[in-house]
Amino acid sequence: MGVKEDIKAIIVQSGWTMSNLVQALNEKFDRNDTVQNLSNKLSRGTLKYKEALEIAEVLGLKIEWRKNPD
Repeated sequence: MGVKEDIKAIIVQSGWTMSNLVQALNEKFDRNDTVQNLSNKLSRGTLKYKEALEIAEVLGLKIEWRKNPD
């Protein structure tokens, strides 16, 4: 699974829609994004790490780096 599919699956599993997520991101981070813009970033693989962190925050999640067990 790629990043696009991972993020979309997490959005759905969290009980959100792309529309609700974009609206919450716009309100929380004072911007004027669109669902199409987010969808394009996911499709092209151009989503910034900062944006991924913001998505996680709105969904009530955190991104965590862990060392792979040997």
